Amino acid sequence: MLGDRELNFEQCVAILKRRAWWLVLPIVLVPILVYVGSLFVPDQYTSKALVLVEEQQVPDNFVKPLVNEELDQRLTTMQEQILSRTRLQPLIEQFHIFPSEMNSVPMDELVDRMQKMITVTAVRADFGDKNQPQKKGLPGFYISFVASDPHLAQQVCGKLTSMFMEENLKAREQSAEGTTQFLSTQLDDAKRKLDEQDAKLATFKQHSFGQLPDQEQANLSVLAALNVQLDATNQAVARAQQDKTFAQSLLAQQVAAWKASRTGQDAETLQKKLADLQSQLTTLEAHYTNDYPDVIKTKTEIADVQKEMDSAPAFSIELDEPDDNSAHSEPSGIQQLRVQIHQLDVLRIEKTKAQEDLQKQIRSYQSRLQMSPLVEQEYKELTRDYQTALSFYNDLLAKKSQSAMAADLERKQKGEQFRLMDPPNLPESPSFPNRLLFALGGLGGGLAVGLGAIVVIETQDKSLRTDEDVLFYLKLPVLTRVSTLSPPGKRQRHKVRSGSGTRSRPRQQKVEA
Repeated sequence: MLGDRELNFEQCVAILKRRAWWLVLPIVLVPILVYVGSLFVPDQYTSKALVLVEEQQVPDNFVKPLVNEELDQRLTTMQEQILSRTRLQPLIEQFHIFPSEMNSVPMDELVDRMQKMITVTAVRADFGDKNQPQKKGLPGFYISFVASDPHLAQQVCGKLTSMFMEENLKAREQSAEGTTQFLSTQLDDAKRKLDEQDAKLATFKQHSFGQLPDQEQANLSVLAALNVQLDATNQAVARAQQDKTFAQSLLAQQVAAWKASRTGQDAETLQKKLADLQSQLTTLEAHYTNDYPDVIKTKTEIADVQKEMDSAPAFSIELDEPDDNSAHSEPSGIQQLRVQIHQLDVLRIEKTKAQEDLQKQIRSYQSRLQMSPLVEQEYKELTRDYQTALSFYNDLLAKKSQSAMAADLERKQKGEQFRLMDPPNLPESPSFPNRLLFALGGLGGGLAVGLGAIVVIETQDKSLRTDEDVLFYLKLPVLTRVSTLSPPGKRQRHKVRSGSGTRSRPRQQKVEA
């Protein structure tokens, strides 16, 4: 009887001895039954292939691969694609994997069953040497297929292996081509934006020519030079005006002297003649009337003299250019002064015009310098946008070239690719069921059944066999113990045991609870 208590080792051994047949029979019968039952299970053969991953033949520092996805992720993606109904249904129909169930079982169920028959297992290894840290990678994977016929398992496994290798090449090539096409589209768009920024910058430079930030120092230099030229021109204009005034004064003096010398004598003669005629007229008017012929004649002569005096050149200074007749009669000194005055006047006009042009240019350059901060701000914005567009374009151009090389590398199968290391084998023995393993499992099951039966029986057994059972269940104090009287033969054995140094416990009578 077990009860709610812990058993020691001696009690467990006693129970096993008492219930030995309940343990032996299941240990013997269950493995036999399981082994016999495994003989009725159909044999399943597994064909397995090993596919290794070869690294890119061209070093990465020359051509960077476009497919950077980990192999286990790509393997999962390929497995989902290859194990789809679209890819497995043709294999079921081609190899007649389920010949007796093709017309009676739905295709979806057959595909599900075939998916369970396919196993893809990644092979993991560590690469590295003693001096460098190891780098974990995925060097390859196993593909296995289970079928009831070994040849069928080998054929289907070979087909699945080919599908994985072809899908890898196709996926890598499509990825490279798609990346190149995408970069080409982005490059065209970047080129269009770069052209727009370039046109804006060119238009701005054209409209703001002379006001650009890099021309500010040149504008300052030119403005300083123009100011120097303006000062020199102002001095030249003032000097020309002074020289002209001085020459005009000299000309006035020489013209006055020359005209005085030429007209002084003629004037005196006419005045004396006029005085004589007037005196004669006075005498005649005193003696005769106005109708007297001599009076009329004298008056006529006086009028002629006066007319002659009025028509004679006045005593004035002509500083302007004289007429042709006077010019030929003037002295050479006066003519030279007139030429000098004319030249000075022309020089003054030229310098004045140059002065106006310089002032206009100075105002233009001053306006440029005043507008320079605003122009610089706008120019920086345009330049920054242009440099950003240019950098983005150059980056895309480099990436496109790199992508084109990587795509060409994939087309020539020089990139990372799958290599069949171990082709699908022809299984000689079934992989399932493993009858020895079944028998061992039956042995373990029999042991569990026997122990379970013993526990159940001992739990239902109400017998009290030992002193400990009585003490545990009655929970009464013990006053004394009465030894059991054994027959003479057994008593002799107790003596022998006592003589050998082993203390024997008195045997208690069996008491039924």
